[in-house]
Formats: sequence, structure tokens, C-alpha cells
Amino acid sequence: MKLKHIHWLLLGGLVLNVPTAMAAEFPLPPAGSNMVGQLRVVLARQQDTLLDIARHYDVGYNEIRAANPGVDPWLPGAGTRVLVPTEYILPPKPWQGIIINIPARRLYYFPAGQKVVYTFPVGIFRPNWPDPVGSTKIIAKVKNPTWTVPKNIQEEHAKAGEPIPAFFPAGPDNPMGELALETGWSQIFIHGTNKPWGVGMRVSHGCFHVYPENEVQLFKMVKVGTSVRSIDQPYMVGSSENGNLYLQAFTPVEAYHKGTNHQQRAVDAITTYSTEMHKDWTVNWQRVINLVEKPNTVPVAININTPDQQMVVRQLKVQPYDFAPYGADANTATPPPAPVALANSTK
Repeated sequence: MKLKHIHWLLLGGLVLNVPTAMAAEFPLPPAGSNMVGQLRVVLARQQDTLLDIARHYDVGYNEIRAANPGVDPWLPGAGTRVLVPTEYILPPKPWQGIIINIPARRLYYFPAGQKVVYTFPVGIFRPNWPDPVGSTKIIAKVKNPTWTVPKNIQEEHAKAGEPIPAFFPAGPDNPMGELALETGWSQIFIHGTNKPWGVGMRVSHGCFHVYPENEVQLFKMVKVGTSVRSIDQPYMVGSSENGNLYLQAFTPVEAYHKGTNHQQRAVDAITTYSTEMHKDWTVNWQRVINLVEKPNTVPVAININTPDQQMVVRQLKVQPYDFAPYGADANTATPPPAPVALANSTK
């Protein structure tokens, strides 16, 4: 992951201090591999939350929670080892434009002509508001969006005892954020959010929510006309540079596959990938079954004679986490200032 420096970004009338906690940028993997990044373990302090740590490393709520079962997300406690799942199996090719894997709640951006990939966590749809699966493109870039709330959304919130206004003006309290990328799907945007702690959760009515600081970077990089592809792949299969086979499992989205045999779906994904790679791995099927029954968002080696995840994590060097908490004031649509320690630190 490359070091991100603090810089100022001018977007029309918006002047934003872009913090270093920005999207992870990775070089594309060599031929024969489709994995980027690496796992890390950090040591929490008394004032840290899992959400702070996740946001700093561009990880979503679903990812940090699943990677750390049994750890209180708000009070992990001083001295707690926190696994940060910053290793990823890339989505199926072609690697171009924006690709969103809905069950993974993660967006990948492959800029044209560059051998790199950027990746961001996203918030996806609430039950009964499924995100579209398929292909479209970015049709507009919107600064300071406003939001006229459809009546059915107002009614849903009223029934839940959470009434909302019929109109949100532009600003830090707008659920649309301060920047938005409009897709060709009707009323579907990739946008920031005034509740960034919800990134990685099922919080939207069809749009894709990203951290405000990530939206700044996306807005700067992505051009109108960029392709967008959303996929439904809870079982991501990949291979590393050392030749091992991996499975990254996420909770399936039932709206797309009600009643599906999830174990068979994972087996099919493994078989398809092995065929495409023209390799015959000997698979530890019990490890696959365990991942399907309890997805943990971390790529796990599934060929025989490879160490299990617990052993891999135990062997990781623990890194101190020396960054100031984001705090309650950072839970708005405005990107927060960089944590104090970032100016003299690497990620």
C-alpha cells in the first residue's frame, strides 16, 4: 500500500483537506495471481474502537467485525490484538472501470492505462431495497447534492419511528454526502454519507455509500463515462504469488439467491477458478465448509498442507496503532482532518 500524503483538493467551490486515510492503492498482481494487499494486526488502546481502526485502513464495518469475532466494536479494550483484513481477492476480469462486489461490500476502481487498483468499502442496500446487479456507467458528477426524499422512503422511516425530512439541503448533514457520482441506473449514486460509521453496513435505499474522504478521491479520479459493474459473488476464489489457493467468504445476499445451497455455490466458484487457471489444487474441503458456515471476510488458504488462519495470524508482527480517534464530530458528510500521527507515519 502506498503512503498517502495530506493535501488540499479544490473541487469547484469545495476546498477539502483530504486525510491520509484514503483508498488503498495497489499495483496489479503478476500473472497467475489475483490477490493484493496483506493482513496486519494492530494493538488497540483504551480509546480506540474497531470503527476507528477500520476507517483508518479503509475497511468497512462488516469486514472488521467478521475478522474479529467476539471483540466489542466500541470497546475492544487496551492491548487487544485487532486483525485488519487488508488483503483482497480481486473481482473477475475484465479489470476496468468500477466494479462493486455487493456481498463483499467493496468497490474496486481500475483506472484506464494504469497498472493499479484502488479499493474502497461501501455501504449497501437495506432489506427490500436491492442494489442493481449488472453493468452501467457514470453519467454525471454532482457537487453539493441535495436530496428530495421519495414518499416511500419517508413512510418507511416513519413506521420505524425514525421520521426524516422531505428534503435535505446540501451540507454536512445530507445523507447524499458532499460529492456524488451518478450512475446510469435510475436514482442510484456512488456517494459520500453523513453517517460514515455505516460504511460496510446495509444502510442505503439502493445507492452505494463510501467514506467521505474516499468519495473525494473517487470524484477526482473518475470521469463521466467510466464503466460500472456490480456483481453478486460472496465466494471469491484466488491464488497468490506462491501458488496457494484462497477462498474469501462473505455473507450471501438472500435477495439475489433465496434458497441457494451456499456450499454448492462455493464449490462451483472453486471449480470454475481452477478450470480457468488450468490447475488442479487438492482442496481442504473441511476448511471450505467452515468458511461457508461462518464467513470471516479474510482470504484463507484452502489447499492442503497450508497453515490455518489462526496460525497465519499468530505469526503476524503486531503493529502499534498510534492515531488519534476520529471522534463523534467525524460522523458527518465532511471529510475529517487527518489523525495527528499521520503526518510522520506510514501505513
